[in-house]
Amino acid sequence: MTAEKAQLTNGFGRLWTAQTVSSLGDGVSHAALPLIALTLTRDPMALAAVTAAGTVPWLLFGVLGGALVDRWDRRRTMWVTDAARAVLLAIPAAAAAFDALSIPLLAAVAFLLGLGGLFFDTAATAYLPALLGRDTAVLERANSRLRGAQTAMSGFAGPPAGSALLALGRAVPLLADAVSFALSALLVRSLPASARPESTARDSLLRQARAGASYVFRDRLLLGLALRPAVGNIAFLAVETVLALFAHDRLGIADFGFGLLLAAEATGGLLGAGIASFLGRRLGTGAALTCTATVEGLAILGLAAAPNPYVAGLALAMCGAGMGATMVLGPSLRQAIVPAHLMGRVASTSRMLAMCAAPFGAFLGGWLAGAYDIRTPLYVAAGLLLTMTAVTATMTSNRQVEAALRAAASAADADDPETRGPVREGVIGGS
Repeated sequence: MTAEKAQLTNGFGRLWTAQTVSSLGDGVSHAALPLIALTLTRDPMALAAVTAAGTVPWLLFGVLGGALVDRWDRRRTMWVTDAARAVLLAIPAAAAAFDALSIPLLAAVAFLLGLGGLFFDTAATAYLPALLGRDTAVLERANSRLRGAQTAMSGFAGPPAGSALLALGRAVPLLADAVSFALSALLVRSLPASARPESTARDSLLRQARAGASYVFRDRLLLGLALRPAVGNIAFLAVETVLALFAHDRLGIADFGFGLLLAAEATGGLLGAGIASFLGRRLGTGAALTCTATVEGLAILGLAAAPNPYVAGLALAMCGAGMGATMVLGPSLRQAIVPAHLMGRVASTSRMLAMCAAPFGAFLGGWLAGAYDIRTPLYVAAGLLLTMTAVTATMTSNRQVEAALRAAASAADADDPETRGPVREGVIGGS
């Protein structure tokens, strides 16, 4: 057994368990929050405000958050953030118990949860290579298991549980998510410590943040990897904003059925995460990413045209499969080619682009549904996804990926790569 495999079995097991527990709670609230909001309003724009609020922190603090993570202890950042989110969720739970919930309160809680997610997700992305090493195969295996657990819990087990718990009271699913965050914090705190990343302490926080953003924008492959989720989030949030209303009004699905509809997407996500490495080996990582993006666009098109809940569930399962594979292949590639001391900033910049696009998607979905028809946001989302796939296909081609991995390997021991820009400046011009 190699050292990487031993680490994957030991320290990684606790990280996997922490994410599994937390993702179960996320799935509970993912199904419950839209349904709770629907008890307060039927206005699509008000629903969009709650959906968008959780993504606004990435717009305001995304790059600076990555720079802070590159200065802080990444394990401590994760467990403190989860502990804080557990305490935060007690507020809407208490409001629900006293019948004091409101759309502004839900939006404020979503904003603060999103802020915590910014720090946790960025720190976790940067911590994984420190825990497991930078071998692409090991990272793909780890990300596949993490993504599989996240999909199974947040999309498959959590949503039906959230719908069922909501029947016991609006506070119950919120408390369940709070408990999951608390357990995750305890597990993360027990993880092995990692060396604090090397940082240029004399540089200002703003300068370090700018260096991370510049690293992404000057590198064609990293930019392509970032643009896909950015455009994808516009599309997916446009769909998510109206999905509960679409399911209720057009498909005739009740609350528990809505949880099952989300579970269908998660089932596909499990399959996609499980076959991601196989697709990467058979097609090449670049071609596999193009294939999965195409599947996502066609699936949303099928959802828009779905005549009944069964076809809608199949379409969401296909979309989940594409997303599951993408979320294994893309991050694994990024973790393999980005220098460790820049990992937090590059990860946060890429995530910021995706999350900053999400509010536009949420409000676009709400506006299109109100101005035209509830299906219109779905058709527009499918068009955006397919257009994005065509535009970024050459940016993330197999040739680009192979050149990036070769250059990253040859530059692994180079001094201060932050001052030199992308490690593969000389090879990014190819197709």
